[in-house]
Amino acid sequence: GFSVDNPTLTRFFALHFLLPFAIVGLTLVHLTFLHDTGSNNPTGVPSDCDKIPFHPYYTVKDILGFALMISLLVSMALFSPNLLGDPENFTPANPLVTPPHIK
Repeated sequence: GFSVDNPTLTRFFALHFLLPFAIVGLTLVHLTFLHDTGSNNPTGVPSDCDKIPFHPYYTVKDILGFALMISLLVSMALFSPNLLGDPENFTPANPLVTPPHIK
């Protein structure tokens, strides 16, 4: 019969380890070709003088947005950790009763 054994798990692990690197490589190739040939011009602006350069304006904007979201999440985790927790954690443990999902 069918069984998941060591070779299957090894291949699955190798796939999940190598796939992000392949995706990053394809993304870099895509960006290289996109910036090499240029993309469509949806704004209709014929020259580069009216455009806003991506770096540093959008890069700084994205970094500030990520920093704001991370600081919000960290402050919630530090100052109000019960807000992010599972309500099941507040149920007192009974060592004499086995939980129903384990039986």
